[in-house]
Amino acid sequence: MLQRARPVRYDAGIPVYRYSADPSVPPLSVVRFVDEAHLPDHNPHIHDFPVLLYIDHGLPVDPELPQRARTGDVYVVAPGMVVDGASVHMGSACGVLFDPAALGDDTRAPWPTWRAHPLLFPFLHGNSGGLLRLHLPPERQPLWENTIAAIEAELSDRRPGFRQAAAAHLTLLLVDVARLADDVVGDLRRSNETVLAEVFDVIEKRFGEQISLRDVAQSVGMTPAYLTTLVRRRTGRTVQDWLTERRMSEARCLLSESDLPINDIARRVGISDPGYFTRVFRAQHRMTPRTWRSSAS
Repeated sequence: MLQRARPVRYDAGIPVYRYSADPSVPPLSVVRFVDEAHLPDHNPHIHDFPVLLYIDHGLPVDPELPQRARTGDVYVVAPGMVVDGASVHMGSACGVLFDPAALGDDTRAPWPTWRAHPLLFPFLHGNSGGLLRLHLPPERQPLWENTIAAIEAELSDRRPGFRQAAAAHLTLLLVDVARLADDVVGDLRRSNETVLAEVFDVIEKRFGEQISLRDVAQSVGMTPAYLTTLVRRRTGRTVQDWLTERRMSEARCLLSESDLPINDIARRVGISDPGYFTRVFRAQHRMTPRTWRSSAS
């Protein structure tokens, strides 16, 4: 699919893409498309990370309307939903892909944060086709073009502080999305998805324990089968997927920021078997925990 994304599984025949973490760079990238023919995947697909797609439709072609300014759109692409790219009308386009961890430690546990973080909430829009289309007023197009270019420059030059600078520019874009999607965000807040909030609260509090799907289901007063269906329908992933994601997120942090032995890290994230921990980590990151630690140093 895109530069930092790779298919990890299929859901009812539909490819599911994951953002590939790399310890040497922040989990944020920019991809430019020349036209519709260069889109990576017009077919239905799913990804488990947020995407912003900025489209510049250019100057109007009608010579009778020279006073009209350029037009543009921003598509907020929802993680976990089937995305139908055929409905996107392209001009000059640019995709901003990121893992929520790019915004800092408070987003280490993605889904719980998205239900509380005002800048990530628009990605829960739930629209058919996985796309929320926001019209971009002409006066705001320079903000998007300049900010995206600044992200590209920071990621390319890698000068001191480039991680923080790239995250700051991403934050500017997300602030603008939240403002453009104000009505949508208000509706979502009123929907009050309490069950999912409870599920991810349990994961956040207990991921360091050896808990199972049954334990999580019991904590929220549901059967494991019903909870699996509910979470999968709303997020595109299972409870176990999210538990593993939270554990691996914590493991990456401990590998990068501490000198703890890998066996201790495994136990801290709720996995008692160090060999199994290494297998899970390799499956998620295409490298061993030891290699990750070496690359991050």
